[in-house]
Amino acid sequence: MTFTNYSILLRCYRIAVVLSVLSFASWSMAQDNVGEDSTVVYPAAYFTEFNPLTAQDMLDRIPGIGSATGGSNRGGPPRGFSGSGNPSSGGRGFGGGNSGGNEILINGKRTAGKNNQTSGQLNRIAANQVNFIEIIRGTSGELDVRGSGQVVNVVLLEELSATSISYEGSMQRYLDHETEAGGSVSLSGQTGGFSYVLNASAEPRYDHSVSKENSILGDFTANDIVREDRIQEQTSYDLSANLNYEFDSRNSVRFNALFSEHDNPTEVSRFTTNLRTTPNTLTQEREDIPGQQDNWEIGGDYEYRQANGNRFKVLFISNEDNKSAIRERFEILSNGGEQKDLFLSTASVTKERIVRGSYTLNFTAEQDIEFGAERAQTILDSNLALGLASDTGIPSSSFGGLVPQTISNANSKVEEIRYEPFVIHNWILNSQMSLETTLLYETSEIEQTGDVSNKRDFDFVKPKVDFRYDLTPQLQLRGTIEKVVNQLSFADFVAANDDQDDDANTQAGNANLRQEWLWKYDINAEYRLPNDIGVVDANVFYHQHNDVIERIDVSSSEDNLASANGNIGDGEMYGISLNASIRMRMINLPNLLITSSLTVQDSSITDPFLGIDRRFQFDARGFNSFGFRHDLPQWNMNWGGQWMNRHDGNNKRYDIDDIELAAGDPRATVFVEYVDSRGLTYRFDANNFTNNLGCRERQRFVGRISSGVLEEIEDRCSGSGRTLSFKISGTF
Repeated sequence: MTFTNYSILLRCYRIAVVLSVLSFASWSMAQDNVGEDSTVVYPAAYFTEFNPLTAQDMLDRIPGIGSATGGSNRGGPPRGFSGSGNPSSGGRGFGGGNSGGNEILINGKRTAGKNNQTSGQLNRIAANQVNFIEIIRGTSGELDVRGSGQVVNVVLLEELSATSISYEGSMQRYLDHETEAGGSVSLSGQTGGFSYVLNASAEPRYDHSVSKENSILGDFTANDIVREDRIQEQTSYDLSANLNYEFDSRNSVRFNALFSEHDNPTEVSRFTTNLRTTPNTLTQEREDIPGQQDNWEIGGDYEYRQANGNRFKVLFISNEDNKSAIRERFEILSNGGEQKDLFLSTASVTKERIVRGSYTLNFTAEQDIEFGAERAQTILDSNLALGLASDTGIPSSSFGGLVPQTISNANSKVEEIRYEPFVIHNWILNSQMSLETTLLYETSEIEQTGDVSNKRDFDFVKPKVDFRYDLTPQLQLRGTIEKVVNQLSFADFVAANDDQDDDANTQAGNANLRQEWLWKYDINAEYRLPNDIGVVDANVFYHQHNDVIERIDVSSSEDNLASANGNIGDGEMYGISLNASIRMRMINLPNLLITSSLTVQDSSITDPFLGIDRRFQFDARGFNSFGFRHDLPQWNMNWGGQWMNRHDGNNKRYDIDDIELAAGDPRATVFVEYVDSRGLTYRFDANNFTNNLGCRERQRFVGRISSGVLEEIEDRCSGSGRTLSFKISGTF
């Protein structure tokens, strides 16, 4: 990041601080919407002048909650979801608590889904169905979530006058002049105690990435230049359903379902100019990668409330994710023909089945306790086949007509059975202080069969303490101490395609991984400026990591060097995060919302290859962003933008025979939106209009990096260019 960028950032924060101070002078000019219990309420009338179409449009106008440019909510995952919806990459199970971030509830309930989450419904619920939105900053056994930073509860009208249909059509134009169309339609409504949201969508995810790599040898003489064009033709087709039925005031049930298909066929053209010959020679290659992907998920929950307020709840999820791809590489010959030299087939099926039950007991007006248990089964079935053009061996039609290669741990099945009993105690100490304590016990068995046979047992005790002190209804201090156990990525257990290195077709798996775990210490302060001017908050964190997972040496011999993800030891991470979201009411621009954020962080761990103290792999020094959203109700329009930047510098990954340094340009997005007299919304977006590039410098060594013998330096930059999007949406 340049000195100029830092200067701009500092000026922005100085402006934010000055405006915050000015806001105090005007706080008495209007009533505050912060309640005595620090809960913030936004009635539907608050959003009328903005002509919102969906519930998401309403959230985007709330300081500290919505994003500057609109779109899906940027809060954390629903309670207990510790990562992405794909179990093969970690993030398995519900869990018994959440590590922080914003939670999204609808009528006080969250969706029992991972790929089909509550936040995804916000663009499908019409604004005229919303009664009010509340920001809950405290903790309580009445909430359907625990341990989150704050809870956003979207409360719908009890009786909807009619069924609502929302629709959207879009057209996107990419830098290579390719155009793709998309659209969605949602049906939502309520009949008696039955409410529903049904959605069908087709979202284009076309990507044309262009990269250029310059390479020099270890003696700093020119090696080659590689230009690559990668085109991925992908459209995501999704069908989802969210159903809710209230039997009576005490009994309710919810059911959710999702099916997605997002095949991603990819074509690659690669041109390599050899600079070591005179005249220079050109080699051309092409790759054909037909990819198939689909996933489905069903989930649901049942809740029963007793007359005394005690609650029983049971939830379940079952999902499956299927992926397959065949990568074939061809060298283009001088006579116009081509010759295949690589066949790489990968396939994986991930399944997950979870059930969780709990009972909440209100034994005093100030205290309640929730206890329960969760059982989860996760299965990954992975297969890999590699064929190469070779003079030795017998070609096989099953390997694209090439010679089959022996790959260790290429075909494996990994299964985990996990149990997690938990107890959560909530204590409202007084009108200003609350304490939530959590104790979870995790026990699991992981078994791997196929090319590798291994079975291991694990168990962890995971405590958490969350203390909140409301100095005033506007100012809240929060401190948390938590032991977090990161779920293992099943994809690390098996051999896989290495799509980051053209010189290494596959990467090894590691059947002996242990979970990485850490102690998290966080102190947070949040101040909601009076007169709904905005929110400023700061978070200081210190994390002690144990059994950190990064690259380790798994070589079978000195002639066959190999690395895989493995446990390298203990480390620490610390930093500070600052956020501001302020309305310019003090300068008579109440509908101009300015948002900014800054995170500065550092980390330390001992490298297993060199024995040096360094940062965690690809751990950026920090991040910062600046955005604005300006509503112009008199013209029925709004516009805005956002600028985001990662703090580069020493952002590296160390491997057995190479060191990678990552860097990138800032990214900027702008939009303009107009609502006509019929309620139709027209929106234009320019994403990545600065055409930012992501760059990587890879230093390759002869043998291990500890030898210090430099073989080659590759300097590669790539980007997909700007995307222009036009959307028309409406509701009836």
